[in-house]
Amino acid sequence: MLNVANLSKEYPTPRGALTVLSGVSFSLAPGDAAAITGPSGSGKSSLLYVLGALEPPTSGTVTLDGQDPFQLPAAALAAFRNQSVGFVFQDHCLLPQCTVLENVLVPTLVAPGRAGDDTERARTLVDHVGLTDRIDHRPGELSGGERQRVAVARALVRQPRLLLCDEPTGNLDRASADHIVSLLLDLHRQQHGILIVVTHSARLASRFHIQFELVDTRLQRTE
Repeated sequence: MLNVANLSKEYPTPRGALTVLSGVSFSLAPGDAAAITGPSGSGKSSLLYVLGALEPPTSGTVTLDGQDPFQLPAAALAAFRNQSVGFVFQDHCLLPQCTVLENVLVPTLVAPGRAGDDTERARTLVDHVGLTDRIDHRPGELSGGERQRVAVARALVRQPRLLLCDEPTGNLDRASADHIVSLLLDLHRQQHGILIVVTHSARLASRFHIQFELVDTRLQRTE
């Protein structure tokens, strides 16, 4: 369960604190898939960074299955992000010198585990995203949509409880964007975690059974 209570986020500026989030509260259970829309600069990415424990909140709390990651020491916090949270960004952020399989395996390199199991799971995910015939290719040999499918597989390789996607279709054409959203929803149903996607597209957001809008620093449920 993801619980967010009275979350606020501010950034210092020469003219004083800039508030981007105010009093954000919501809960999501395993199996929930939510879309967040809102104007550019409304704080959507900031919210994802706090939910994913990349940035601390100014006030309020975030807990995942009862654990507050911001109460953890630095090493434990890094382990929490690696094991419990998956990220898909608008820019796929793949390593250009690595193959598809190697890119998917990157999150497993900093965590203890069985290499054989990790590789088998990575190969399964590459197959699920439809890139088996591209598994030895490098990002420069892939289309934009194919690169983003690799990024989705990489985000899921550690079987995270929480998957956060920040404009994952923003650089894609409509057909590729539809495919990525379908892929996210299909894999989400298989893993039964919590999925949160930020998007500018109301059409894509309508495919999620939970929808929020972030306006004037506050989050409201819209459907």
